[in-house]
Amino acid sequence: MQYYGYHRTSTKEQHLERGITEIEQFCNSRNMNLARIYTDQQTGKNFNRPGYRKLKEDALRNGDCLILTEIDRLGRNKGDTMNELRYFKDKDKGIRIMILELPTTLTDFSDTSNEMADLMLEFINNILIELYTTLAESEMHKREKRQREGLEQLKARGEWDKMGRPRVMKQEGFNVEYERVKSGEIAPFQLMKALNIKRSTYYKYKRQYEMKKD
Repeated sequence: MQYYGYHRTSTKEQHLERGITEIEQFCNSRNMNLARIYTDQQTGKNFNRPGYRKLKEDALRNGDCLILTEIDRLGRNKGDTMNELRYFKDKDKGIRIMILELPTTLTDFSDTSNEMADLMLEFINNILIELYTTLAESEMHKREKRQREGLEQLKARGEWDKMGRPRVMKQEGFNVEYERVKSGEIAPFQLMKALNIKRSTYYKYKRQYEMKKD
């Protein structure tokens, strides 16, 4: 059996180190020989990510174990995430999933002789995975709803023209659009293009955004 980790952030501006460290510390605490941690820095809305595809297609083999810090690091779309989990649990794949935020997925029930206990643990894991994928998708939809509402407020105040670009770029308008970058929906350069602003202007607004957050 080989142990592999996977961690993802939505944008390149977010740091991978925290998740990587959590996976490494977990493996060290259980004397697991971690082969490699694969990473991506892009949206979790789909699974067309280079690091994840390399992990799935080239690394993982029958009987291996995949370790995640949280279920939404795998993906944020409930249906697609459940399909991936089913793929790994398929009897022909036999890949174990361990999710650090879900303690029951960390239980080693392979050596137990109680078949009913095995079934109960599997049942609990399925319920928890279903719950967490639902919550992850719900949070994504809430964020998109807040973004739409913010844009509608700008339009109602006459601060947004027919093409969707602000007539006068105010910090509030930038903040609404910058949430799309934070969520991984678009990349920074795409926002610069959409708002027709230069790189220096983008980072000026970004600094103001972060100062208000602090």
